[in-house]
Amino acid sequence: MSTGRLTVLAGPTAVGKGSVAAYIRENVPSVWLSVSVTTRAPRPGEVDGVHYHFVDDATFERMRAEGDLLEWAVVHGRAKYGTPRGPVLQAIAQGRAPLLEIDLQGARQVRETMPEALFVFLDPPSWDELVRRLVGRGTEGEDERERRLATARVEMAAADEFDVRIVNDDVERAARELVSLMSSPNPEM
Repeated sequence: MSTGRLTVLAGPTAVGKGSVAAYIRENVPSVWLSVSVTTRAPRPGEVDGVHYHFVDDATFERMRAEGDLLEWAVVHGRAKYGTPRGPVLQAIAQGRAPLLEIDLQGARQVRETMPEALFVFLDPPSWDELVRRLVGRGTEGEDERERRLATARVEMAAADEFDVRIVNDDVERAARELVSLMSSPNPEM
């Protein structure tokens, strides 16, 4: 796969964006996955430089102020996330197939600066399944879960802003559908 077109994958919290991206990282080496920066603490099993670049607030703010981020957002009212600009532009220039796994706010920012990108929304099979996944991962307390579910409601309402929607009812199937769209010169929108 060598398209040089940016693909943006977004969707509500706990929909499985990270799982789909991890499947692609492990099974489709031709796709270049951007590694975001974040000010949040690593979750169990996350590796700095692989899953995220974990930085302090001062480093994040310096990157933002210097224009080093393609997009950035404060997510769930707490942690900051952003996409380093340089590596993405370099991957595109090399004709690689770059994939950003980001939130709704970030996707909107990228659309403003790179409208030619393919914007893909990852849907849960149902709202109840999304709640089950969020509760089931056990990484947030009750207050944080409620904050994330409130954010998810807003994110779900924005799905029509995207070019394509994929239902994540099975990680492998959803990842393969995404890779297929990335390979298509004109994905059905």
